[in-house]
Amino acid sequence: MTTRLANIHDLEALTILFDQYRQFYAQTPNIAQAKTFIAERLKKQDSVIIVVKNYEGKLIGFCQIYPSFCSVIAAKIGVLYDLFVDSTARKTGAGRALMLAAHEYAANNGMARLDLSTAKDNLKALALYESLGWVRDEVFYVYNKEIIR
Repeated sequence: MTTRLANIHDLEALTILFDQYRQFYAQTPNIAQAKTFIAERLKKQDSVIIVVKNYEGKLIGFCQIYPSFCSVIAAKIGVLYDLFVDSTARKTGAGRALMLAAHEYAANNGMARLDLSTAKDNLKALALYESLGWVRDEVFYVYNKEIIR
């Protein structure tokens, strides 16, 4: 299996995976919304999307990093917001390959750290992250506030 940066030619396959990712987090299926969102990220280059293909050349997963900054350490960081592997390709090492590719990308692009968050009950993901040396934050709480327009 191979990893690389996504490009516009990956849009159709990436759209399907992104919609499945959103459904994993209890969102209503919406292919049109998924396609628009991914197409904008690729066009505007405001995120980094890494894809993984199996040995047959089929796109089986992706991760998405949003470049950001950390004021406390006064450095560039990345927020690894999305990680998804198609259900038929799980336990193949695709998730691990994506995480390693994300780490390499961050290191090669001047990022001091990668941050991520996941559901507390996403035990398989937690095990993967911890096996790769990620450390769970025990100091800070994470808060969210919906902006209603």
